[in-house]
Amino acid sequence: MSDNSSRASSQDLIDSPYAMLRLVVTLALMTIAGCAMYVVAVVLPTVQAEFQVARADASLPYTALMLGSGVGGILMGWLADRFGITVPLCIGALGIGTGFVLSSHAPNIWIFVFAHGVLLGLLGTSATFAPLIADTSLWFVRWRGLAVAVCASGNYLAGAIWPPIVQHLVERFGWRQAYVGLGLFCGCTMLGLAFLLRRRPPLSVAAGAGAEAGLGSARPFGLSPRVAQVLLCVAATACCTAMAMPQVHIVAYCGDLGYGAVKGAQMLSLMLACGIVSRLVSGAICDRIGGMRTLLLGSALQGIALLLYLPFDSLWSLYVVSAMFGLFQGGIVPAYAIIVREYFPPGEVGARVGIVMMFSLVGMALGGWLSGAVFDVTGSYHAAFINGSAWNLLNLAIVFWLWRRTRRSRA
Repeated sequence: MSDNSSRASSQDLIDSPYAMLRLVVTLALMTIAGCAMYVVAVVLPTVQAEFQVARADASLPYTALMLGSGVGGILMGWLADRFGITVPLCIGALGIGTGFVLSSHAPNIWIFVFAHGVLLGLLGTSATFAPLIADTSLWFVRWRGLAVAVCASGNYLAGAIWPPIVQHLVERFGWRQAYVGLGLFCGCTMLGLAFLLRRRPPLSVAAGAGAEAGLGSARPFGLSPRVAQVLLCVAATACCTAMAMPQVHIVAYCGDLGYGAVKGAQMLSLMLACGIVSRLVSGAICDRIGGMRTLLLGSALQGIALLLYLPFDSLWSLYVVSAMFGLFQGGIVPAYAIIVREYFPPGEVGARVGIVMMFSLVGMALGGWLSGAVFDVTGSYHAAFINGSAWNLLNLAIVFWLWRRTRRSRA
């Protein structure tokens, strides 16, 4: 009797007002922790001048932070599966707080890189993106896609909020004092918010429901879990390699065309703003047609947008294409979390989403570098856009094949 009442109580928490409250807290945590991902770009010129290093060396803190965040996402996802989301969030709060403070006292670029890669990345931001997306997916059924999209939008929202705040702090107090203030604010607020999420997700209810796609969680897509995981990781790497081409190089591309860096920055802001809309709309679509078909649709549309950069290079056409690219690609990454939740055991969601998100970050890092390498060889961004389209085609092929397997399994 007590087991039945406990199960009913857990069931009542799914899609409940309490779940919505958790979503609000989760969005706040994502936005606060996202500060670390965007502050480096703001202070890069100042740091480069103070440490007297080349632009490539001054860019290393961002690279280290992204790689550390990707690797740490696996560890934090495992901790969330085992102990609940509050444990990795507390670690992340301490990592971000101490990371900012240590960076403010860095005597050289290498200590600065270490603080960003290990503290701000590996032990800091890694505790939020993948673990919070995975945790959110366990509290919703009817509105799961939209809830995950809202959670993931915190990343883009941070990009809209933090850069002007950080720029103001740097101009008024200097970058070192700004880092101290950011560390104290982010560390303390994240620590306080983390304890609002102490309740464990109703895994027993989710597990009892089985695989909602009807395929059985023991054989996702009719494959072994290991093979299915590898294919999702390759697909995530491919789509994000393609995604990085416009996001990383649109400013430089506009400069080469003679439109100036300011116009390129405006296009990038427009792209990210449309990405927020895309994530919310894609989340609602995902609730209706499922994660696989949403990912297939997003991948196909992203490929089309990439190809549109080739014939259209006038100023206003680039604004339009950039807006289209943002609208098409924003919902792709959250769709992977929905797919993992639909096809894998609920108790493994945190770790498996962390692995997929790590490979998506690897794809972003690879795409940004590879596009620049292709440009160096060919002297044109046209070849780089074609290269991105080829990676997108690989993603589309993998996703289409997995989707076909789900249809055959149902039949």
